[in-house]
Amino acid sequence: MRLFAAVWPPDDVLDHLDLALAGMRGGPSGRSATFRWSARETWHLTAAFYGELPDGSVPALVAALTDEVGSLAPYELALHGAGLFSHRTLWVGVGGQVDEQRRLNAACVRAGDEAGAWRDERVRDRPHLTVARVRPGSGPPRRRSSTASTAPAGRRASASQEEPAAAFVRAMSVYDGPSWTVDSIVLVESRPGEGRGGGPLYTVLEQVPLRGDGADEADGADAVS
Repeated sequence: MRLFAAVWPPDDVLDHLDLALAGMRGGPSGRSATFRWSARETWHLTAAFYGELPDGSVPALVAALTDEVGSLAPYELALHGAGLFSHRTLWVGVGGQVDEQRRLNAACVRAGDEAGAWRDERVRDRPHLTVARVRPGSGPPRRRSSTASTAPAGRRASASQEEPAAAFVRAMSVYDGPSWTVDSIVLVESRPGEGRGGGPLYTVLEQVPLRGDGADEADGADAVS
């Protein structure tokens, strides 16, 4: 099983973002010539990625998540702004108690270590929700010049993709979504290529609440059992 832990925004937050993106998506299929848009049902904030694990490891991972995440208090987030990773991945950012989200990410990573999961060394210090990827070769036509043929191929390709992606970032840089209370995380199975439009299919396996430091120990024990 290919597993990850995530914060899943509630429907009203996703509704608001969906409406904000509607004018950029170019057609009823949700795809344009430039971008490959991710399906709404995949929108989430990744807290930790665990890679492939055997089915029997799920209970141990859930127990570790309960120990690590359960002591954290709920906090407030809102989707805010946008950006671009590696000239390719378009994302919507996060505002509010972002430091608490980073603490949650670290707790989810520790839980994976305790359960013997693969350690993803990527630093997730910029919480975000991926909404689209630039299609290879879909940028605006390049102008031919005396220097164009001597530029590295990778640099020419990325430059051709920057203009539409930059327009997206400019348009969404002022985006402010409604706030919500993060009071749980979910453990999710990912099946690449089995979802809508050839994207991933996500199945929530378990939801783990954030009880907070003031939670009653007896209540916490009951929740775990």
